[in-house]
Amino acid sequence: MAETQLTSGDFTQAEEPFRLFGNWLEDATKSELNDPNGVALATVDHDGMPDVRMVLLKGFDESGFVFYTNFESAKGREILGSMKAAMCFHWKSLRRQVRIRGDVEIVSDAEADAYFASRPRGSRIGAWASRQSRPLESRFALEKAVAEYTARYAVGEIPRPKHWSGFRIVPVSIEFWHDRPFRLHDRVTFSRRPDGGWDKARLYP
Repeated sequence: MAETQLTSGDFTQAEEPFRLFGNWLEDATKSELNDPNGVALATVDHDGMPDVRMVLLKGFDESGFVFYTNFESAKGREILGSMKAAMCFHWKSLRRQVRIRGDVEIVSDAEADAYFASRPRGSRIGAWASRQSRPLESRFALEKAVAEYTARYAVGEIPRPKHWSGFRIVPVSIEFWHDRPFRLHDRVTFSRRPDGGWDKARLYP
């Protein structure tokens, strides 16, 4: 980005969250050994029991934060049941966290198709072969399914399964956290206003 980055000492001066998030994610790509876009995704089931797992952020802009999954998986079913979710990025090398909460929308078919087509061929086959989150009787059963779909789509393009697409978390709040000595951390939260703008507040650590 051409604009000056807002880093640990001055990030509290940021007036909106997305450029700041982009700067922090860019920093993480230089410092994290693996998957700087890895993020903990929290959902709740129909009984209100919380669930959390790691996913990979695949895109973000001012409309929200996007990841892809099998909609028949546990997280897919839980999100479709509530259309709400939360995320937490933790970049240990930078001693930073970002927490995101919001409503969820399904990405367009065009977005999902474009991302699916960009995946390695084996990953596209895997999206067909895996009945994600459901009981698996043996590793052989999974390998057999992979072989069957590999044969089915031996030539030509592999279509995107209808049950595989993307979710976008449309944030209502985004919190930035940076470690400071003696646990006197810096915390800044942005809350979405009805007009689409952001209110900012510093929080006690």
